[in-house]
Amino acid sequence: MQKIPTDELNALLEKVDPDQLDAYLKSSKKYMMNDPREFSFYVKDLLNEKRVKLKDLYLLAGVSESYGSKILSMEKHTKDRNLILRICLAGKFSLEETNRALKLYGMSELYAKDPRDACLIVAIHHRIYDLLQIDDILEKRGFQKISAEENE
Repeated sequence: MQKIPTDELNALLEKVDPDQLDAYLKSSKKYMMNDPREFSFYVKDLLNEKRVKLKDLYLLAGVSESYGSKILSMEKHTKDRNLILRICLAGKFSLEETNRALKLYGMSELYAKDPRDACLIVAIHHRIYDLLQIDDILEKRGFQKISAEENE
């Protein structure tokens, strides 16, 4: 999937008539999320770029190697947003990268109006990727921890 800002695609869609929809979809196919494995490709590419080894990622994310690899390869699907967030944190993803990974996985992006998400956003902006430190930030404010111990 090639990148193009969503607002550019939205601007194009404003000008598309319903009878032009097929032509738009065909011409914009390279910008669309069509492959359910897009999450896997995206995360693995980022990890390679950041030189993060999968073994280290699973350890830092608090997930077993076998389960983590099944999640990353899309062999198994989870509804646990915290697990995907832990993978992103273990990979030291930026906020933009984390939100894209969440979106590709089919989950909601971190949302600034959600108090717990706001804590996570601040942690990411300050490059706090250690789950224990993030748990501390969350717990001090009365929110559920992100660590694997509480969620699995």
